[in-house]
Amino acid sequence: QVQLEESGGGLVQAGDDLRLSCAASGRTFSDLHMAWFRQPPGKDREFVASVTRDGGETYFAASIKGRCTIARDDAKNSVSLQMKNLKVEDTAVYYCAASRFGSGSVARLYEYWGQGTQVTVSS
Repeated sequence: QVQLEESGGGLVQAGDDLRLSCAASGRTFSDLHMAWFRQPPGKDREFVASVTRDGGETYFAASIKGRCTIARDDAKNSVSLQMKNLKVEDTAVYYCAASRFGSGSVARLYEYWGQGTQVTVSS
C-alpha cells in the first residue's frame, strides 16, 4: 500500500507561481511512476504531468506545458509540481498519483491517489 499526501495548495493571483509537493510512504518510492492530475470545479479529473520511476521521462498536458515542471526526489520520497504564470483556469483540486505499472496520462494506470490539495487562482 502507498500513502500519498499533497501540500502547497492555496489561494494565489493570476500570474503567480506555485509549487505543490507530494510525500509518499509505504513502498519503495523508486518503484513508482508518479503523476499529477487535477479536477476543476464542475469538471472531470484531468491529467497534468507525469514522471517515470527513473525520472528519465516527463509528460505534460498541452494546457499547461511550458508553464510547469515535475520533479521527483527519491531521497525524500517526494514529487513536486512547479507551476508558473498561473491562470484562473488552473483553479482545481490537484491530486498526486502513483503507479507500479506505467507512466502517462491515463488515470486508470494509477493505483494510488492522495486526497488532493486545492489551488484557487483569482483574477
